[in-house]
Amino acid sequence: MSNTTGTLFRLTTFGESHGPAIGGVVDGMPAGIDIDISFIQNELNRRRPGQSHLTTSRNEPDQVELLSGVFEGKSTGCPIGFVVHNNDHHSSDYDEMRDVFRPSHADFTYHSKYGIRDHRGGGRSSARITISRCVAGALAKLVLQRRGITIHAFTSQVGDIAIDRDYRSYDLEKAEDNAVRCPDTETAARMEQLIMDVKAAGDTIGGVVTCVVRGCPIGLGEPEFGKLHAALGGAMLSINAAKGFEVGDGFEGACHRGSEQNDLFTPSPVGITTLSNHSGGIQGGISNGQDIYFRVAFKPVATLLCEQSTVSVSGEPTTLKARGRHDACVLPRAVPVVEAMAAMTILDHLLICEARKVMN
Repeated sequence: MSNTTGTLFRLTTFGESHGPAIGGVVDGMPAGIDIDISFIQNELNRRRPGQSHLTTSRNEPDQVELLSGVFEGKSTGCPIGFVVHNNDHHSSDYDEMRDVFRPSHADFTYHSKYGIRDHRGGGRSSARITISRCVAGALAKLVLQRRGITIHAFTSQVGDIAIDRDYRSYDLEKAEDNAVRCPDTETAARMEQLIMDVKAAGDTIGGVVTCVVRGCPIGLGEPEFGKLHAALGGAMLSINAAKGFEVGDGFEGACHRGSEQNDLFTPSPVGITTLSNHSGGIQGGISNGQDIYFRVAFKPVATLLCEQSTVSVSGEPTTLKARGRHDACVLPRAVPVVEAMAAMTILDHLLICEARKVMN
C-alpha cells in the first residue's frame, strides 16, 4: 500500500529514475469524462526536466501513453493505466555513489530498511517518480474543472526572497510567464538570479510553494481522522524534498489572538459566508466554501556539485562530489506536483462526500 494513495480516487505508481519507464494505474476515475490528452501532456511538460535554464539539463520528452480505461476519448470508469518511458538517463554519472551514502538523501535509510538500493539517480526515491502524480493529477483536474473547482500553485519564496503572503494581491495566471513560476515579475527576476548564483557555486537553495483551491464546495473532509487539511498535509509531505506544511495563516496565526484570527460569519446573497479567511477554507477539518490555501516548504536539493563528507556502505569515512545533471532549486518543477497532489486529494474527498450523500 505504500505505493498507492487515495480512497475512492486511487493512484498506484511504479518505476525507478533510471529504469525503463515510470508509470501508474488510476482507479476510481468517474466514467464519461472527456480525456484531453494534450492537457495531460502539458501538465507533464510543466514538470519535465530541461524546460528552462534553471532546471536539470536531463533531456526527457516525458511523453505519456494511456494504456487502458479510455474509449473514444472518454473515461470508461475502468482503471486507467499509463506509462512514460525514460530515454536520457546517464547511469554512469552515479557509479561513484554505488558504495557511499549521499548526505540528506534516502540512500542510508533505504539501504538500512531494505538491505538493497538502486543507486542510479536515487532509484525509487527519485523525484522523477512524481511523473505519475502529474498524470493522475491532470486526470483529477479534468473532473474538477467540470465542477468549477480550480487549483493554482506558484513559487512564493526562494531562499529569503518572498512575495506578499496574501495571494489575492496577484494574478496567479502570470506564474506561468516566467521560469521560476512566481506571479510577481520583479520578484521572479530576483529569485531567478539567486538560483543562478547558487547553481554557479555548485550549491542548492530551498523555498516555498503556495497553492490556492477555488470553488471547493462546503462539506469535504471528516471531523476526526479524515480532516481535509490533514489529508492535504499528508499529500504534500509525500512529495520529494517537502519538509513543511501550513494551511490558512498557519504558523503566522500562532502569533495572534483569537479575536484577530476568528473568521466571523455573515449572510450573503449566496448564503452564509465569512468576513475573513484566516482558516484557509477549512474549519473543523471540513471545507467551508471559502478558498482553500496552503503553503509547502521545500528543503534545498540534497545533491551538491561540491565536495561533502560522508561514509561508505561499510561505515568508512570518505568524501563525495556528485556528478551529473541536477536541479539547483526544486521549486519551479515542484509547482505542478503540488497542484497534482491537491487535485487528487480534493477529488478523492469530493467522491467520498458524494458517496455518503447517495447512501443517505
